[in-house]
Amino acid sequence: MIAKLLLQNTITTAGMGALLFACAGTMHWPSAWVFLATCALLGPLCGWWLYRVDPALLAERLRPVLQKDQPAADKAFMIVFVVAMLAWLAAMGLDRRTQSSDVPVAFQALGLVLFVLSTLFILWVFRENSFAAPVVKLQAERAQRVVSTGPYAHVRHPMYSGMILFFAGVPLLLGSWWGLVMAPVIVVLFAVRVGIEERTLRKGLPGYSNYMTRVRYRLLPGVW
Repeated sequence: MIAKLLLQNTITTAGMGALLFACAGTMHWPSAWVFLATCALLGPLCGWWLYRVDPALLAERLRPVLQKDQPAADKAFMIVFVVAMLAWLAAMGLDRRTQSSDVPVAFQALGLVLFVLSTLFILWVFRENSFAAPVVKLQAERAQRVVSTGPYAHVRHPMYSGMILFFAGVPLLLGSWWGLVMAPVIVVLFAVRVGIEERTLRKGLPGYSNYMTRVRYRLLPGVW
């Protein structure tokens, strides 16, 4: 399992780097190297931690993003999301090529902090919810239950809340206003995903409808 984790993390990091540098037209991009080095470090460290505390969840997280027991709507979502993610990375690379953004170093440092905070927050989500699969599905074989502790006591989809920090932090780290402007598109996609997930869980997971009544907010307490 660890070998698979390392392979996936290496391929993902290398792929992001190739796209960023190809679109930028240069490899002289210090903040991109910081981003990639952070990904290369955090991926294995977080994976090793998850292997120690919840190997079943790690195995689930390493499965493909398209699975046979996944609703068709979620399969379509994943395809759109991957395309949006690639477009987002490409836009930041093109932003670097054209030198269109002038992001202060302090903001870039803030972006790195947000990136790390998003990772820590998502690890908290994993610690509370052993059923945080990468796809929408019911996990009857793992005796899935409603989780309402930790961040789930405040919002119903805290993993997406943490990912919003990632999509806000990375453009700042890379010094790209273009990437930051595109981030709301990702938030809209998360909102669509929330609808798909809640329809599935409300229909097939006992107690989820009651949980929705008790925890009103989806991503941000007091807002939505």
